[in-house]
Amino acid sequence: MKIAVTGGIGSGKSTLCNLIKSRGYPVFSCDEIYAQLCTETSFLAALDESFPGCVKNGALDRAYLSRLVFGDESARHALNALSHPHIMRQLIYKMQPHKVAFAEVPLLFESGTVQNFDMVLVVLRDTEKRVEAVMARSGLSADEIALRMARQYPYPSDRASYPTNCILLQNNGTLHDLEISLQDALNSLGL
Repeated sequence: MKIAVTGGIGSGKSTLCNLIKSRGYPVFSCDEIYAQLCTETSFLAALDESFPGCVKNGALDRAYLSRLVFGDESARHALNALSHPHIMRQLIYKMQPHKVAFAEVPLLFESGTVQNFDMVLVVLRDTEKRVEAVMARSGLSADEIALRMARQYPYPSDRASYPTNCILLQNNGTLHDLEISLQDALNSLGL
């Protein structure tokens, strides 16, 4: 069983994944796969061809690339079209040997890859709490975070907005509350 964990920026996906790991399940990360991909010469060459100047001294200038893609919708789509197939291929390969595996997939709905997973845990959190969480960990301004949120799937709180293989988990309370929601979700999956 392949289970994705998704949600908007600052929703608590990584926190939920850490709780899942603590229960002994394998958890893979699209962000970690992307970070590894960005060390590969052939991928960096493709990036530099699509986004001239984003590779400096053989390494990706993440800040430069972020400014390019978050300020230009077509550039963001081009980056996603270049990176998502590589990331998803590697992710599925890593998950394949496991009877049950989880994956943190930040852009699941945006990338159109929901069909690659048997189930999806969607972490939902109030916008204000999301902004606070991202500001605390990243140093981004509220305006920069708002721009990133505007480019993501809106993550509405009504169940009808999601495919049938999704379980919604609210993350507006304590860590203990999130643990209870996770356990309820795992129970519903027979895990």
